[in-house]
Amino acid sequence: MNPPRIRWVVVYAVASFLVAVSIMTFFKEAGRIERLSTALDSRIEELTETTRKNQELQEKINFYKTPEGIAYLAREEFNLVRPGEKKYRIEIISEDTDALEEKTKTKK
Repeated sequence: MNPPRIRWVVVYAVASFLVAVSIMTFFKEAGRIERLSTALDSRIEELTETTRKNQELQEKINFYKTPEGIAYLAREEFNLVRPGEKKYRIEIISEDTDALEEKTKTKK
């Protein structure tokens, strides 16, 4: 038997090195693709949510441009009523509030 020639040893070493580098590069790139894919998914989810919020806000803007929307805003924000309407105010007084007031009166 002839010992393997040095040329074949070098060829096998170079081929093994190239295969090892290729495999390492493949797994490194696969990890990078996975990270980018995850980042892309989160960005798409964020974009979808932002688009949905924009649509809701646009619907509110369109509603408040209508007479019904203006009336709703006037009633809710500024406590306005139309002529001929009566406004009722309901106050809830709890027993805790009464007890606190009595304590402060007795201390004076």
